[in-house]
Amino acid sequence: MADNANHPGPFDLRTIEQLVALMSRHDLSEIDLRQGEQRICLRRGGPTGPPAVPPNVTENPTAAALPAPKAVEAAPPPAPPRQLHEIKSPTVGTFYAQEKPGSPPYVTVGSRVTPTTIVCQIEAMKIFNEITADCSGVIVEVCVQNKQFVEYGTVLFRVDPNA
Repeated sequence: MADNANHPGPFDLRTIEQLVALMSRHDLSEIDLRQGEQRICLRRGGPTGPPAVPPNVTENPTAAALPAPKAVEAAPPPAPPRQLHEIKSPTVGTFYAQEKPGSPPYVTVGSRVTPTTIVCQIEAMKIFNEITADCSGVIVEVCVQNKQFVEYGTVLFRVDPNA
């Protein structure tokens, strides 16, 4: 037992403060530590009020006597993710980003598209199928590489319809 007094455990104040800092730095919402029968769970962004103490933590008198970790100032909530439209492959085949070798690609990141804009070709059994955007917006991601084999439903492009 005396040997444990010289080594910080998962429930000493310094370790808890480091865990709170780690949670803040890496935007973690919860850390749950267990050592034998002892447990500590730290949560951010939950309902306000006194933290719930699991019954088995009180078995360690040192852990029960520790003050609650200091409140970490929460970062502003992230902006809601953009709702992107995915243009998916309607067939199995080879993806071609351009009409023929040496010609410019049909679309690139930043290209404005309409439902009738041709965005690529998919070749299946020597038949080239032109794929249209089927939406309006701006291409924000090209998800496959030229001449890459794609399966049915493979996401080819992501489009921001609000741009």
